[in-house]
Amino acid sequence: MRTAFSLPIALAALVAAGPALAVSCKDDIAAVERRLNSAGAEQVTGKEPPGGPTSSGSAKALDKPPAGAPSDPATKPTKAGVEEARTLLAKAKEQDKAGQETACQDTMTKVKEKAGALP
Repeated sequence: MRTAFSLPIALAALVAAGPALAVSCKDDIAAVERRLNSAGAEQVTGKEPPGGPTSSGSAKALDKPPAGAPSDPATKPTKAGVEEARTLLAKAKEQDKAGQETACQDTMTKVKEKAGALP
């Protein structure tokens, strides 16, 4: 009897915690946008990102990209990939404004794949 009573409570707790564990598309956009405006993206594309220098003003920002290769060579970033990621990011922003959360998350997955492992 005790198990039958605690199972619905446990399920209710999991359902309630579900949305709190998810990252909103808006937060995901902000994080990826910082990556696409980083010194690493600048190193890959050979030019400054739209909006000027890559200084974020953050105490956690690196002065220069870290040395070394990505841990997964298949995720090597390219100039074309970064540019395409920026185009897809603009699309994701539009989807977020329109309230299309699932479509936005799908687009953000593509953005991350195109951007690759930026230095």
